[in-house]
Amino acid sequence: EKSINYLIPRGSDFNPHISASPYLVRNRLLHGLFKHINKLNGRLLDFGCGAKPYQNIINVREYIGLDFPSEGHDHSNELIDVFYDGKNIPFENNYFDSIFSSEVFEHVFNLEEVLLELFRVLKPGGIILITCPFAIGEHEQPNDFARYTSFALKHIMTRGGFEVIHYEKLGGSIDAIVQLRLNYFQKNIMPY
Repeated sequence: EKSINYLIPRGSDFNPHISASPYLVRNRLLHGLFKHINKLNGRLLDFGCGAKPYQNIINVREYIGLDFPSEGHDHSNELIDVFYDGKNIPFENNYFDSIFSSEVFEHVFNLEEVLLELFRVLKPGGIILITCPFAIGEHEQPNDFARYTSFALKHIMTRGGFEVIHYEKLGGSIDAIVQLRLNYFQKNIMPY
């Protein structure tokens, strides 16, 4: 817990205080990332990097952030290295050893097409680590397109050429209900 709060400051959007509605999901996300982040190596693509909030916890040789210049999200204070057109990732085949994407897939309208591009730029045997939200309200409107079940994620990843080696849910039905209630309470009863 100490290392998480040091590397990703408590109170930030990515490590909120316990009083903030996204605390439950963000806390579980951070602990899940810390269990698996060490599998990433070499040259890494952070797909949908934004402000690169997890760069401090990823130890790789080269870290490249890629994002899409979309409406609904201000990129002016972010650390994006390369923008792409939403279809073609501007890197050669087999360029990356690892790909990381956290809480991004719900914003990609053409996810199956983009997964083919991610597969193309990942070296054979490379690792992709993704996280996707489930119990979260609409955000970054109008570019919030989907919530994926575990079955859907496995299906679309396999169709994109990937082999699913490990899958882990970071909560269950009760967690989803609690999170949705917290979101409602903070938005409608006691907004910031």
